[in-house]
Amino acid sequence: MSFVEQMRMPRFRPRSLWRTRSPYGTEEARRTEQWLATARVFLASSALLTAWMDPGEIRSLWGYALLDFYVIHGLGITLLLRSRQRTTLPFRLFVHGADVVWPAVISLFTAGQSPFFLFFVFVIAAAAYRWGVWETVVTSVASVSLLWLESLGFQLGKIQSLDHWLAQAHLATMSADPSAVEPRRLFMHSIYLVVMGLLLGYLAEQQKKLRAEKDQTAKMLSMVRLDEGLAGTLSHIVGELLTLYSASRVLVASREGASQKVWVGVLERKNGVLDLEWVDSGGGGFETYLGDTLGSSFYVSALELHGKREFDVLRLDPSGVLKRDTSTGFAQRFSEIHAFRRVMGVTYSFGPELSGRIFLLEPLRISNTEEELQFLENLVRQIGPAIYNVYLLRRLRHRAGALERARLVRELHDGAVQSLIAVEMQVDVLRRTHPLADGMASELYRVQQLLREEVMKLRELMYQMKSSDMDARRLPGFLRDTVQRFQRETGITARFLMDAEEVSLPRPVCRELARIAQEALVNVRKHSGANRVMVQLAEIEGRWELVIEDDGTGFPFSGRFTQSELDAAGRAPGIIRERVRLIQGDLTIESTPGRGARVEVSVPLEAVQETAAVS
Repeated sequence: MSFVEQMRMPRFRPRSLWRTRSPYGTEEARRTEQWLATARVFLASSALLTAWMDPGEIRSLWGYALLDFYVIHGLGITLLLRSRQRTTLPFRLFVHGADVVWPAVISLFTAGQSPFFLFFVFVIAAAAYRWGVWETVVTSVASVSLLWLESLGFQLGKIQSLDHWLAQAHLATMSADPSAVEPRRLFMHSIYLVVMGLLLGYLAEQQKKLRAEKDQTAKMLSMVRLDEGLAGTLSHIVGELLTLYSASRVLVASREGASQKVWVGVLERKNGVLDLEWVDSGGGGFETYLGDTLGSSFYVSALELHGKREFDVLRLDPSGVLKRDTSTGFAQRFSEIHAFRRVMGVTYSFGPELSGRIFLLEPLRISNTEEELQFLENLVRQIGPAIYNVYLLRRLRHRAGALERARLVRELHDGAVQSLIAVEMQVDVLRRTHPLADGMASELYRVQQLLREEVMKLRELMYQMKSSDMDARRLPGFLRDTVQRFQRETGITARFLMDAEEVSLPRPVCRELARIAQEALVNVRKHSGANRVMVQLAEIEGRWELVIEDDGTGFPFSGRFTQSELDAAGRAPGIIRERVRLIQGDLTIESTPGRGARVEVSVPLEAVQETAAVS
């Protein structure tokens, strides 16, 4: 048996259909073989009982011997399967081959209209239960071929010669009935077996396809994880689709709310690793990716006819019927940016806040266009609510965090800050109204300055907590308020300039820019000794720039340095450098000791789009 398990068996199943590649686990295969072994023993025992009740069904003692041996064979396989933890494909093929041979051999010793024809039905049903339509048809054809070999044996006189030899050896003869395999009669039996194989195999194949779809949906549902976030979840699911259909790459076009701004993620396999990259959708991104009326799912193939590129567009209508679409404007626009021969797409909508479309370029494993499009629609319909829950839960957590930070800010303002201010005022009154020794007076003044410094630190912390809930709409007002507060508290002349009419930055970038401005102003207050400060936010040549400039003492170096130079030399505040790195921006610092410094934070639009899509 170990020799059989080590044999390399041919693969009959076509490799092009992903549904036929549904995982067939070791435990599932072993349980299937156990059920078939039990059915095999029951069938053989029933056959013996039938022969005992009607001895005329068996024409020779050899038939009884073979049935007994078949029962023992079934029991042996059952015991073997119970003692083993797994079963291999060669073992299953070996057992199945024996099942194919047994009906043909036993039919030699039974009556022409014998109920033992059920042995053929069993072996065809077993093939359908194990595999699918292709293997079942092969099994039925093999069974028919063995019957025709028996018929040929009768025609050539081989069966009669074997009976003559058994009689000379004083053994029981076969007493085979040649009418059971008479060509005209056998032809009808062959038709029955092949049709039965096609029918059972087709039904089994459809059931296995349905199971494969459910398994694949369950697998993708398991990829929906809160800790991965929306971007990570979409990346895993889209990567699974790329692998499933052996597509060259997958595009994810998405937009938030009713905005016409579209973010496009490109997922492809590089050196065996899935790599997701977000790119600019361009000015006409909405029309290119989402602005058509193709419906929820579609399949487009490109053809070259007479030197002209034509497109065949198929889509599912709302009733689930595949229809050909005469409008090819979308395909033309899409092919100008992403050249393709075949593309399959499905539209998703996770509530009113998030919608988009997934494109699979050059999919290979497509058995039936209508089936694949229906599967994609069902997949989106089933996993969409789970992904939407992740989106809502992340937003809810963000909102809850913002509310909690606002509550903490109020508590600090009404509690710790007010208490420290009161203590500082009492110290000031004490220092001014009571005559004290010079040493004590200077010590009280130092305590008063420490209290004032702590109040300012707490207020800065409160503003940093407010900046955590920052978006493009709030950023200009927050920066303006921060600069004005800085001027009131420090006496340093400060102003805020903004050239753009509105800010189009994602929430994470806005949050980091607000904190960079806060950190820079804190450094100006603590270290620069400046008289004037200017904070500017502007959009210049496809880049957003935040500039903080003062006329103080500057940094302890002279010249203009880029971020890589600052990192190499360890210059500039580490917190600012780290925040600029988080938003994939560029940091430049220009310093003239004794005359001031200029901090420039530049964020390219590509980095803005990638940060927005990932967030």
